[in-house]
Amino acid sequence: MENRKLGLTGPETSALGLGCMGMSDLYGPADRSESLATIDAAMEAGITLIDTGDFYGMGHNEMLIAEALKGGRRDRALISVKFGAMRDPSGSWIGYDARPAAVKNFAAYSLKRLGTDHIDIYRPARLDPNVPIEDTVGAIADLVKEGHVRHIGLSEVGGETLRRAAAVHPIVDLQIEYSLISRGIEEAILPACRELGIGVTAYGVLSRGLISGHWTKAPLGQTDFRSMSPRFQGENLDQNLVLVEALRKVADKKGVTVAQIAIAWVAAQGKDIVPLIGARRRERLAEALASFDVTLDMSDLAAIEQAVPKGVAAGERYNAHAMASLDSER
Repeated sequence: MENRKLGLTGPETSALGLGCMGMSDLYGPADRSESLATIDAAMEAGITLIDTGDFYGMGHNEMLIAEALKGGRRDRALISVKFGAMRDPSGSWIGYDARPAAVKNFAAYSLKRLGTDHIDIYRPARLDPNVPIEDTVGAIADLVKEGHVRHIGLSEVGGETLRRAAAVHPIVDLQIEYSLISRGIEEAILPACRELGIGVTAYGVLSRGLISGHWTKAPLGQTDFRSMSPRFQGENLDQNLVLVEALRKVADKKGVTVAQIAIAWVAAQGKDIVPLIGARRRERLAEALASFDVTLDMSDLAAIEQAVPKGVAAGERYNAHAMASLDSER
């Protein structure tokens, strides 16, 4: 497994990270045994970056990761935790809280669930509109001084917020959606990251399975996030799957899968970008790992661009309410 450094001040991590959200929440039922086996296989393959959120399954995901890291594996992992998203007992989203006291409270609970004395990268899941980013980052900086957190990251924020945060404490990475059909960061956010020496951990590189090459138009359960995602609805879905078939022709010519060429494209956008793969099963993990055997030359990149031109995706990446909460979209 190739390694990449997270920004100028961050740790070295595997060039591919494992996003664990779907093992607990938002993509329908998951198999616990298979989830644990997938984390195990990822670490055996050299993946060190394990990404979670304290609100994934309301703590379930952190406890799952704690179980997977038993037996002396904790020191082999870089655990990235998002916090701040609040949910009620039904699982509904009820806002964000990134006040300094809340930051420290959330961290205390995460440390307990993870069974560890430190979190490697700690980040607010979104910008809290009621709390200056300087206050939130300052509270995490206190946790760094106390040894409970090693590094500070951010998620789904824009360039101005990045600059304000970096003035308080070094920021090692920005976690944000980036894929062939979600390229909004290229205009201002990615340049800001590079100006400030902040790495990018890219989630949604397969757009939640939409551009994996495996998606079918089967009905989605009510607990599946994608049942409310504009890109998976009606004519939007039809148009997006046409793009997938165009990409499949490029992949077939290379002798690789659609998922592999989509992941390889993200990885090829810069050594400062680490794709996060939301694999819930070992077979999908194995497919993703093989993407690092895919070399894309200029003609390949041109063919991919022709198959999936920038800005051509139908539908936004979140519904209108969620989009309005994203500092990265302002």
